[in-house]
Amino acid sequence: MNQDQIAGKWKQLKGEAKILWGKLTDDELDQAEGQKDKLAGLIQERYGRTKEEAEAEVKRFFDKV
Repeated sequence: MNQDQIAGKWKQLKGEAKILWGKLTDDELDQAEGQKDKLAGLIQERYGRTKEEAEAEVKRFFDKV
């Protein structure tokens, strides 16, 4: 799924992201707008993950959808 497709489906995917990363608020997920780097940054900040761990989580998430 490319970035344009992700952005178009973000409202649907946001619910799945909320289940996976419950510490992220709806506002934060809205701000991420499906952008992988923003989402990884939020995960890194909230969950104390390294940049590489957060990017890997985001990649796995988008590879599944």
